[in-house]
Amino acid sequence: MRDTSGSVVWQRNYYEHIIRNEKSLHYIRQYIHHNPVSWQQDQLHPDNPSKW
Repeated sequence: MRDTSGSVVWQRNYYEHIIRNEKSLHYIRQYIHHNPVSWQQDQLHPDNPSKW
């Protein structure tokens, strides 16, 4: 996607998170696994009308 003109690669409001324990690691892995599926319904997805 980097070489695609007009395509946004960086997500706004991104932040880093320090993984401190196994529970946190599990939660983050689940988030990463399910995030692409939920992106189509996200309010920041370019194909969805803005709620702002």
